Formats: sequence, C-alpha cells, structure tokens
Amino acid sequence: MTRLVMSTALSVMLLATSPFLLSPAVGGQPVGTTSANQAVTSQAAALLSPERPVLRSFGRPIFTSRTFEPADSGATALTYDETLVPVGSRATVAAVSSPHGTATLLVVNGLVPRRHYGAHVHVNRCGEDPADAGPHVQWRRDPVQPSTDPDYANPRNEIWLDFTTGRTGTGIATSLVPWPISERQARSVVIHEHHTSTEPGHAGTAGARLACVDVDFAGGIQMSDGSSR
Repeated sequence: MTRLVMSTALSVMLLATSPFLLSPAVGGQPVGTTSANQAVTSQAAALLSPERPVLRSFGRPIFTSRTFEPADSGATALTYDETLVPVGSRATVAAVSSPHGTATLLVVNGLVPRRHYGAHVHVNRCGEDPADAGPHVQWRRDPVQPSTDPDYANPRNEIWLDFTTGRTGTGIATSLVPWPISERQARSVVIHEHHTSTEPGHAGTAGARLACVDVDFAGGIQMSDGSSR
C-alpha cells in the first residue's frame, strides 16, 4: 500500500512538472522567463498542496526548478561541463517524503539529445568545485568512503535518478526509497557523465560530475528567479 501511495504521489509530481516535458514554453513564454516561472510555480503549488488526499501522509512537498549557470557564477545551479550541460539548460526536482519512504522526480531540459546521464542526491550544496556537493545521501552509511560497495551504494540505500535524454534533450527519472529523506542531510542533486555502475568496487560511480543543482529537501517551492512558496 505504501508503494502504491508513493507511486500515486509521483504521478501528481509528474503533472506538476508537465510544462517542462510537453513544451519549451509555458503560457506563451519560454521556460526560464519570469512569466513562465510564475505560471509553473502556481501550477506546482496547486498540484503539490499537502491538502491533496494523496499527499496528506507526506511532509511539505519539495519543488525546485533552476537554470544552469557557469561554475564560477555563484548560482544555485552550476554546470561544470558546458558541452554536456549547457548554460541555460534546466533541472526541475520534485519530492515528497513520509516516515515510510521518499518519492523523487527529476526532469531536465536542454541537455545533449539521446545521451545517458547519471544523477544522485548528495549531502552538501553545490559549489564552484564539483566535489563541494560531497558524497551521496545514504540511509545506511557505508563506513568506507568513497562508497563503492553495492551493499551500500545501490538505488534502495541511495537516491539514484539516472536518465536518458530524448531527441529534444529532455529527460526524466524517478526514485522510490523506503526511508524518509528528512532524516538525512540532503542538499543537492548532481548530474554525472553516464549511468550509475552496480559492479563491486565501482558501485555508485557514474563518471565525472557535470552539473549540480541546490535542492531544499527540507521542503518548499523554489524557482530560478528567486521566488519561493
């Protein structure tokens, strides 16, 4: 039953991010403009309201949508490889969490078409150095770091959001884990060079860190223009 509720919550989050999946424009405005951001924020706030029956068992919903800027810009979404994650491309993250689990959705726009990427939730905020985001969030913490033991580095103990872009450079990924992210430090999503390995000694690795977006997993709705709800 818990998995069914979380899957339904993911469906609600998919509706909240649908403008980024269906069209490069929202209300006649290109995605990324203030007008488009306001339109998407209003839609997300309505769809992700904790008053919705399917979301009542979860904490405050998380919704972040940010445009990638150069690594030295001090922005809250940074690209470290402007070829694979161009300046002006976008990442949108939505999540809900309860004592029984966490559902997370990642949508990206404007990346290289038809390419595999890896992505994970990390413990620290983004910084100019790709390493600033720290390691992956883990429910059971691996005593050996960096963690490459598949008993710890796996998509049940971590939040993996690997995706493959389509012909327009849009990609989508989802994660369902049976633990509350609110009980772990989780402050960013990092996009990696390729899909995540599951092999012993390499588990959890996905190549170079290409980009990073700050995500307030404590809850709230954040847009690139600085608006919040």
